[in-house]
Amino acid sequence: MKQINTKSPFTHIDSDEALAQNGAVVANPWRDLRQFTDARIGLGRAGISLPTAELLAFQLSHAQARDAVNLPLDISRLTTLLSTTSVLENLDPPLEVTSQAIDRLTYLQRPDLGRKLSEHGRNQLIDYVNRNNIPNKPYDLAIVVVDGLSSLAVQNNAQPFINELLTQLNATDTPLTLAPITLVQQGRVAIGDDIGQLLNAQIVIVLIGERPGLSSPDSLGLYMTWAPKTGLTDAYRNCISNIRPAGLPYQEAAKRTIYLIQQANKLKLTGVNLKDRTQDDVIEHQNNTKNFLIA
Repeated sequence: MKQINTKSPFTHIDSDEALAQNGAVVANPWRDLRQFTDARIGLGRAGISLPTAELLAFQLSHAQARDAVNLPLDISRLTTLLSTTSVLENLDPPLEVTSQAIDRLTYLQRPDLGRKLSEHGRNQLIDYVNRNNIPNKPYDLAIVVVDGLSSLAVQNNAQPFINELLTQLNATDTPLTLAPITLVQQGRVAIGDDIGQLLNAQIVIVLIGERPGLSSPDSLGLYMTWAPKTGLTDAYRNCISNIRPAGLPYQEAAKRTIYLIQQANKLKLTGVNLKDRTQDDVIEHQNNTKNFLIA
């Protein structure tokens, strides 16, 4: 009996390197720089078009970015992870609230609603504050975890970063009192101001999924605000971006955050008047470095 070949002719596509050997793909000398960056450079060409492998890689990255925006945050799993984190064992369980955006489509179309707590969420925090007599016991720091535009970033990076941050904070000479972590669905950065004000926190840190890029669908952003209150603009915040294993490592991000916290407590401010000086030893940041064109 003749055996039927069920293998699809499209299940294997030669790599660019293999195709380049037979001249099908014209290599680009800039390709060597890709060992230093995820940017799409030195792609080469096949005739006047992109090589097939590069086109497929682009389509995959685009699909991953779309998925990161639309994938809902697994709140129950994240709550479990945070509740079992040893540095958080003395805190109350995370508080779960929502913004005024009732679903993902509304969130994407109405950014303003993502910046405001829902009435139910606001009442939840007010009830917690009243039960624990917080107005007479202000917190030094409140951490707010928001799904933002990439729940994947929050799901993958929020817990390990918080663990690293609090581990380093506990090793400092002046440990801070910490409010229960607040988890927000359909939220944006400014919602942290409402939460920080209600919890009577001196500093609020918002961890949020950043807008996915074609090489970074899981990038976590951090926004820190001194004396949070409703209505503040981004000029009052400091930002640390791209927190993830393939970007800014947790240890370095925690180190920069602690520096900003210490300086905020010293100067009583955050934002444009508070600069991150943790990398002043880098050549381009040194004040004595002159532009060779005008020196």
